[in-house]
Amino acid sequence: MKSFLHVSDIGPLATALEEARQVKATPLAWRHLGEGKTVVLVFFNNSLRTRLSSQKAAYNLGLQPIVLNVGADSWKLETELGVVMDGDRSEHLREAVPVIGSYCDLIGVRSFAGLNDRDFDYAETILRQFIDWSGRPVISLESATVHPCQAFADLITIDEYWTRKTGLRLGSGRRPKVVLSWAPHPRALPQAVPNSFAEWMNAAPVDLVITHPEGYELDPQFVQGARVEYDQMKAFEGADFVYAKNWSCPGVSCPQAYGQVLNYDRSWTVDERQMAVTDGAYFLHCLPVRRNVVVSDAVLDSPKSIVIPEAANRVVSAQTVMKRILEDIKNQ
Repeated sequence: MKSFLHVSDIGPLATALEEARQVKATPLAWRHLGEGKTVVLVFFNNSLRTRLSSQKAAYNLGLQPIVLNVGADSWKLETELGVVMDGDRSEHLREAVPVIGSYCDLIGVRSFAGLNDRDFDYAETILRQFIDWSGRPVISLESATVHPCQAFADLITIDEYWTRKTGLRLGSGRRPKVVLSWAPHPRALPQAVPNSFAEWMNAAPVDLVITHPEGYELDPQFVQGARVEYDQMKAFEGADFVYAKNWSCPGVSCPQAYGQVLNYDRSWTVDERQMAVTDGAYFLHCLPVRRNVVVSDAVLDSPKSIVIPEAANRVVSAQTVMKRILEDIKNQ
């Protein structure tokens, strides 16, 4: 695996899920793979789950993690090409990235969308510079448009709880109905989490429904053949899993509004009213979550809320990906 951005990078999902189950059952079984090797985790943005789960996954594999907080632990880094560097940024990624690559065996990068220039964000301009110039395998720890480690953890969690509900693994028996629902938020947030969730669910043996107000249409490359329903209550009917997440305007139907908050409709807050029409659905969210804005206390604290097991599976997803990369390095 040269890099990890999309579901296609992980190969057959049934194989990846089985591998994740093995990693979860015996997390220290592959410590030999990382002995004498280093992973640099580069953070342009704040993090809790991604930072801790990536470090824990590295330790489980015998890797030595180095965490770099850009701008706090390093010089401020310029990310755009062709600029005159006469401002407050002292070093360019063009030099910093190959230097980082010379100090490690693989790299994880977390860099959010700027939400100002859609072309810049959707070209994955920052992450691509690490892929092109580091000479190392690169993992997206959430980039401008995708968050694959989160989506993989979401899929692992859905597989586990579908088995609890039906006694069957995903791909056996009926397909679960999974709903991705936009929810209100006071700030403009990136589309990386919903993009990846949609992409991974479209590749999985589930029936995906995406619901949101008009103007929040995700990029077609991620929506693919999923059903889009503008009536949230209708979308929730008979759902087995509900994934709530806010995102700002993706700029598909209204390019001039890219990255903006188009409305703050609190009727979209996921509460007992919406969950009552589901088929006893489990509730998921990537966290952090704004209580009683995105989701009510009653739903978030209910027995059907699986946000904590979902977060715990971030270690499993990150470790499975790192394990694959280390195995590829060993076989080169």
